[in-house]
Amino acid sequence: MKKTFAILASLLISFSALADEGMWLPSLISQRIADMQAKGFKLGAEDIYSINQASLKDAVVLFGGGCTGELVSAEGLLFTNHHCGYSSIQKLSSVEHDYLRDGFWAMTRDQELPAEGLNVRFLERMEDVTSQVLDGYSLNMTESERSELVTRNSEAVKKAAVAEGKGLRASVEALYYGNQYFLFVYRQYDDVRLVGAPPSSIGKFGGDTDNWMWPRHTGDFSIFRIYAGKDNMPASYSEENVPYTPKKYFKVSLGGVKEGDFTFIYGFPGSTREYIMSEGVRYISEISDPAKIDLRTKRLDILKRYMDSSQKIRIQYSSKYASISNAWKKWQGEAKGIDKMNTVAEKQAFEKRFIQWAKGGRYEGLVERIGGLYERLVPYDFAREYYNETVRAVELINFASNWPDGNVDAFYKDYHMAADKECFVALMNAFKDNVPEQFQPEYFKNGLASYGSVEAWADEIYGKSVFADEKAVASLSKDASLDSDPAREFAKEFAKWYSETIVPVITVINSELDLAYRDYMRGQMEFQKDKTFYPDANLTLRVAYGHIAGYSPSDGVYYHPSSTVKGIMEKDNPDIFDYNIPQRLRDIYAEGGHEDQPVCFIATNHTSGGNSGSPVINENGDLIGLNFDRVWEGTMSDIVFDPEFCRNICLDVRYLVFVVREIGGAGHILDEVEFTN
Repeated sequence: MKKTFAILASLLISFSALADEGMWLPSLISQRIADMQAKGFKLGAEDIYSINQASLKDAVVLFGGGCTGELVSAEGLLFTNHHCGYSSIQKLSSVEHDYLRDGFWAMTRDQELPAEGLNVRFLERMEDVTSQVLDGYSLNMTESERSELVTRNSEAVKKAAVAEGKGLRASVEALYYGNQYFLFVYRQYDDVRLVGAPPSSIGKFGGDTDNWMWPRHTGDFSIFRIYAGKDNMPASYSEENVPYTPKKYFKVSLGGVKEGDFTFIYGFPGSTREYIMSEGVRYISEISDPAKIDLRTKRLDILKRYMDSSQKIRIQYSSKYASISNAWKKWQGEAKGIDKMNTVAEKQAFEKRFIQWAKGGRYEGLVERIGGLYERLVPYDFAREYYNETVRAVELINFASNWPDGNVDAFYKDYHMAADKECFVALMNAFKDNVPEQFQPEYFKNGLASYGSVEAWADEIYGKSVFADEKAVASLSKDASLDSDPAREFAKEFAKWYSETIVPVITVINSELDLAYRDYMRGQMEFQKDKTFYPDANLTLRVAYGHIAGYSPSDGVYYHPSSTVKGIMEKDNPDIFDYNIPQRLRDIYAEGGHEDQPVCFIATNHTSGGNSGSPVINENGDLIGLNFDRVWEGTMSDIVFDPEFCRNICLDVRYLVFVVREIGGAGHILDEVEFTN
């Protein structure tokens, strides 16, 4: 076993990364620091990650469980994206105080608004725990036995880690398909308060029209503050809490950027699948993505009609609409990028070479075995994804299935039944038409035969379910028996079909795939000994480095790497919601002198979902921007990275400063920030 670990370790530290591809573990950044410094970085590995002294990792947080944020002052001030803070801002908004539309600026500390349910996590340390997690493993174990061992040992490792101090959380994550395991220990702070946010006409400028696109002119930022107990340790919300004092915070550079400048990003990329086989990629680009795009198009079209008709509905559904549309547009670019790069064929060609190399060895027949597993998995996985994008996407059905859990007031505050009913009809008709009958629940087929149509069934559910009546639900006893309620019955029967018919098959096949991919990952490393392998993203802290660079999306077209306020004015249109800017910005521009005010820039850093809000840092370790998106032509980077097209989109921190001071009139917020040139 020790020999296996030693071989793996030697494979992981080979040096031949392509361009600026890669999401590197901070604790191993010493293996990359020479390359970083050769490309312009002026700090050392200990400045990036250290458990013995304050380092840049201590200024970065996992924000809200799915984004990244960064500390920018000695008083717990935090920058992240507007879309990362969007849900919290929406919950704090009302018709009377529409912080989404109008923005929010705390003029004093006591005006900072507690964001209920929001937390941030600092990474305390990470370490390789492969030997502890696999302690007791033998090659004659079944995959199920191995999994049980990994779970048991991981729980023991986590339990020991969180016993070390207050507010600690721990996770053990598999890297390289379970060839390696790392422990991540976090300290979680639960008192986080909104300090400032621009109006959505700045924070979401361009809206869904510009999402994933370049040039971009979105002021995608929001400002929060972390509060702690008087001992600087995590504490539940209290008026007695004080601003958190960080171990480290970023200085903010106003020196600007230019093409070729070094950049690196520190953050929590969510999920990538760089090493999957051709059949996995083919399913994503030719089956899964097109199906999900179609289903979300139906939902978005319906919701937009209702949102356009009412300010109240717009507020209710702004966050939901943004959440639905984000992946919808990403999938479109992803499928197109995979096709443009000929990724399936490229992987097939690699697999043919691997097959030849593997003949007569331990990996012989492995590629063919994985291909057969995908053939078995695809119809079940398609049914799974359709279930998630239809039944589980219907709000009333989802709420009914979770009752009595969930906040009744919060659900109905942001719920419009007519829109939801129309979504039900569109989605369940799609389920009827596109999921093969042998993969549909008998309950669903019998129901269609009984009601005659999805529309009639919807009338029954939305007309008779107790969950369609807010007052009736509010008066329900928590132990009331509601299994015969049509909405709850619909949810229950589909969940039963899913858990009894779909999940068991997927679980068995995925278990076999996990084992096969573990071997295939190790085989790829042995086959390509000169290639640098970085672990797929899994919402753990990573470093990605690159440089400021434009790109050419098509023949005769070149996109420069920076955008300015001039571009905002060129798009400004009071008649189009996505492009209707604040009058204050028009007035400032009319005064002159702001045509070249920077707004956004692009770079070659390898990013993914979860990197939203990540600090973009220059060669001196100072903050120059906030990562918030990728260009549409490069969204396939979760699967295959193309240095020609893969660009991350960043808010230039100078635009953040401009908006806070000139639009918000809240320059006092930045008084505690340390600026550099």
